Amino acid sequence: MRDGDEFRRTIRRGASASTSTLVTHLALTDEPDVRVGLVVGKKVGNAVVRNRVKRRIRHALRDELATLPQGARVVVRALAPAAHSTDLAADAVGSLRRAERRTTAARV
Repeated sequence: MRDGDEFRRTIRRGASASTSTLVTHLALTDEPDVRVGLVVGKKVGNAVVRNRVKRRIRHALRDELATLPQGARVVVRALAPAAHSTDLAADAVGSLRRAERRTTAARV
């Protein structure tokens, strides 16, 4: 995702799940593709640290995104402790799965 309005719609309409390092929002749309956006602010660290956190999150979620329903929109926001977390991958997958369960529970 690159559009700020799409980020806002996903955050407002979607289900969320959080850990000590991440907050994940998941919304379902009628669109055919799955789209993901990352938010890693300056509180996480300098540019090198922020980019490292983004790469680690992308790598952790790469295989998980294929299992999401068609039209899913995901926003992952990294919190300051993400910079030094050794469990960032597990947190990313876990929060995505919890948000997915909350989204499907809300639809039923």
